[in-house]
Amino acid sequence: MKKFTKVLREPRKIVYKLYHTLFNLIGFFPIKKNLIIFESFLGKQYSDNPRAIYEYLREYYPNYQLLWSIDKKQKRRYLEDNIPFINRFSIKWLFVMPRANYWVINSRMPYWIKKPRHTIYLQTWHGTPLKKLAGDMDEIYMPGTTTKRYKEAFYKEAQNWDYLISPNAYSTAIFERAFKYDRSKILETGYPRNDFLKQQNTKSADDKIKDELGIPKHKKVILYAPTWRDNEYYGIGKYKFSLKIDFEQLRDALGEECVILLRLHYLIANRVDISAYKNFVYDLSSYDDIRELYIISDLLITDYSSVFFDFLCLKRPIIFYTYDFETYRDHLRGFYFDLEKEAPGPLVKTMEQLVVAIQQAIKEGRQPSEAIIKFHQKFCHLEDGFSTKRVVKSVFLERASE
Repeated sequence: MKKFTKVLREPRKIVYKLYHTLFNLIGFFPIKKNLIIFESFLGKQYSDNPRAIYEYLREYYPNYQLLWSIDKKQKRRYLEDNIPFINRFSIKWLFVMPRANYWVINSRMPYWIKKPRHTIYLQTWHGTPLKKLAGDMDEIYMPGTTTKRYKEAFYKEAQNWDYLISPNAYSTAIFERAFKYDRSKILETGYPRNDFLKQQNTKSADDKIKDELGIPKHKKVILYAPTWRDNEYYGIGKYKFSLKIDFEQLRDALGEECVILLRLHYLIANRVDISAYKNFVYDLSSYDDIRELYIISDLLITDYSSVFFDFLCLKRPIIFYTYDFETYRDHLRGFYFDLEKEAPGPLVKTMEQLVVAIQQAIKEGRQPSEAIIKFHQKFCHLEDGFSTKRVVKSVFLERASE
């Protein structure tokens, strides 16, 4: 049986190898000078920094040809909104991607891709780091790799980046060390994705988003956005997540005045059944862009996710539900600063503590605490609504004039 399975797999391996070889060969074909390819979270979303840059270029620089590289399962969204796309790893993608003048991507590319010499690769990344990254990690628990192989692959990929966006000086220092990346190529501009939070933080935008999602306007909105766990997975790139939050307990305590928006990480493969909590919990894990969810949320609950740095732009309360704090800190990842002492909001480990913290946050309203203001000054001082403009000027306009 094993021999039969191996025979079946061999043709597939040959096809993959041929595809990979062709991609790298086509990279020597003539360049498409005005073509820019965008990709967000492995093609799974129309979101994040690539979206902000795409929308800015579409509005102000129509001379560029803009294309999204997407997971074909997501194509309905692009068709409905008339957003040009190609299916990731399709035959068309094979002939288009390596001839593009620019790539704008927020996560790592597959190891087999050799960036063509003519292509300018703008790596936007996707968050201010709390948990340790790449070279700073002591041990890797992800499937299909070892600590040494993971770090070497990361360093190799980083050498393909012509530019790397950083949201602040804190991140710049970490990126330079953890990615072994040339500091002179880091664009410390603030994150383009957060321009939306500065420009659309209005009641009219809030009402519009709530209407589209069917969220009651008279209720407080709580966004729950936890991260993934490196050691909980189905396979390579497919992580599972077990909810440790008791929605029934929250509904009993808060159901009259609050709703919860559940937003799981894009790497989490399983979906949570929340049908028993209709009109109280809304699963928006597949919603394109979390930026709209930030705008309508009165309160963020997270754990170790970098989402809290972005939410800080709004200066609204944050609660850290860290039920596995010691395991995550001491075994899985570790942090870049002492979260227990410095977090801009309470750390809670039990449901009882979480309920009390939520009730207290709702009582105090959106008025920022001293901790929130301090963190905002350190991490969000570049988030002024013009980060995208700065990136476009540095990468596209200044290069075009050379």
